[in-house]
Amino acid sequence: MAGEDRSPGTAPRAAAPDETPDLYGAYPRLTPKQIRFLSGHGTRRPVAAGEVLIREGDRGGDFYVILGGSVAITEYYGTADERLLRLHRQGRFLGELGLLQGQVAFYTAHAREAGEVLVIPVDRLRVLVARDPVLGNLVLRAYLGRRTMLVGAGAGFRILGSRYSSDTRRLREFAARNWLPHRWIDLETDAEAEALLRRFSIPPEETPIVIWREEQVLRNPGNAELARLIGLSTPAADGDHDLLIVGSGPAGIAAAVYGSSDGLATTLVDAFATGGQAGTSSLIENYLGFPSGISGSELAERGVLQARKFGARVRIPAEATSLEPDGGHYRVTFTDGTEALGRTVVLATGAHYRRLDVPGIARLEGTSVFYAATVYEARQCGADPVAVVGGGNSAGQASLFLAERVPRVHLLIRGPSLGAGMSRYLVDQIERHPRVNVALDTEVREVRGDDTLRSVVVEHIRTKERRALDACSLFVFIGAKPCTDWLSDALALDDEGFVLTGAEAEARAAPGVWESQSRGCLRLETSLPGVFAAGDVRSGSVKRVASAAGEGAMAVHHVHDHLGHTTAGLPGPGDDLPAPSGRSAAPGGDPHASATDAHPLHMTGGEGR
Repeated sequence: MAGEDRSPGTAPRAAAPDETPDLYGAYPRLTPKQIRFLSGHGTRRPVAAGEVLIREGDRGGDFYVILGGSVAITEYYGTADERLLRLHRQGRFLGELGLLQGQVAFYTAHAREAGEVLVIPVDRLRVLVARDPVLGNLVLRAYLGRRTMLVGAGAGFRILGSRYSSDTRRLREFAARNWLPHRWIDLETDAEAEALLRRFSIPPEETPIVIWREEQVLRNPGNAELARLIGLSTPAADGDHDLLIVGSGPAGIAAAVYGSSDGLATTLVDAFATGGQAGTSSLIENYLGFPSGISGSELAERGVLQARKFGARVRIPAEATSLEPDGGHYRVTFTDGTEALGRTVVLATGAHYRRLDVPGIARLEGTSVFYAATVYEARQCGADPVAVVGGGNSAGQASLFLAERVPRVHLLIRGPSLGAGMSRYLVDQIERHPRVNVALDTEVREVRGDDTLRSVVVEHIRTKERRALDACSLFVFIGAKPCTDWLSDALALDDEGFVLTGAEAEARAAPGVWESQSRGCLRLETSLPGVFAAGDVRSGSVKRVASAAGEGAMAVHHVHDHLGHTTAGLPGPGDDLPAPSGRSAAPGGDPHASATDAHPLHMTGGEGR
């Protein structure tokens, strides 16, 4: 079993005939040595048949290792809709990603047969996996795999609504981008929809609704309300932050990891979901350390888990609306009326894909025109051809991902060459793939369809010849616009709206701003001292995940430089830093440990946008 610390000659016990097999590393069996190690930090106790260990909807809980008997994992436990998901026996452990993140449980775990379990508080588990890289990797890999399976199985809450409703699309995208187990019930086509509406006495015009545990119904909830229901983020922190990071793409996550591991009181906020544009990538193949690739969502989850391990707080959703100086700090205001004060701020809001402006497209966005290509969007394609617009890495990755799920992908590129804006490894794969049809010198002129896309009208740039391509979905990757509208009056931006840093920012700063400082503007610093920009939002940045993560780490180095000039006696980035009052920077270990020395929650980047 991958990741197991197994003594020579010792093989894991095979699964019992009725036990869920471990096919993908999601349900490994702990070795006797690992169980002995964990036993020194937990409590053994008997369990009776039928005893509930983890209840659906409860937050937090303990880490359980099965020492005897069997444990069933079920959905809708105790109701007429009860469904068995998994069955585990001796040597396996319970839980999934939500246990480490403080989310509610999406299932119930109960003893099917009497036996014995080892119980370890989850806070203690975090310490143990930090100290033991082999065990940490085993648990993390299993938990990530289990979350993927829960999402794929449609476990968790249900979203009932029309595919033509913008609010339904919003809720589905929010759940998908935040990797929340859920199932969509289509108001128009799903036979279950009418029965559920009758059960809860809800008319169709009041959809979408979110159904949780058969007993709680939210009528068209906002993203923040759904996040609170699931326990997606921590409450807003009172008081000052050493470091406030706005945006949780690779740059923001890296800044959170390095800032919190250095002992800074760090808060990471995002308007929608962790991962940024990278989080929408189905497979990132060309980043060091991942020879078989990694999905953007898994990359983001690993990074956020690591930041949380070092004590960073995460708030989602929290959309920033303004940034202004406030008594030596910076005040960031959010759409919900809350505010946060930071001694320093890292802006990592990234950029979003530009919309394609052609006739007929507006009414189809969200139903069959998409600006990301993940499992969520791919599920809506069915068995019909699709079209992808764009000549960069994102378009290439999307084409290959979709080609494994649909019979034909039309890749539409304005330029004369496939390799002009795309990495060579993607070009080679696309040219060899039998289901990807590349159309060069081609632009979209019109999309056709009433409720869903039926065809795409394209034009050859040189010959002006037009033709219609059958396509049920259109995926658009035609460049990015920085997410800086809320910053236009706060600091210096370039002509395209990207944040200026370094010498250019200093030259564009308000009179007297830098004259009052005892230093010049740092490389990633904006026109406001102590406010930094990292990743795609920064003018002149390299639009790659690896460079974004590097800039996030570099921004924290600058944070120390700034604080060292403004706060007497504060250590520099290479010195030992005391943990902020009331919290430990690195649970159970050296609070000053470098993020690069971390256990398997160590963030590693991904390439290809």
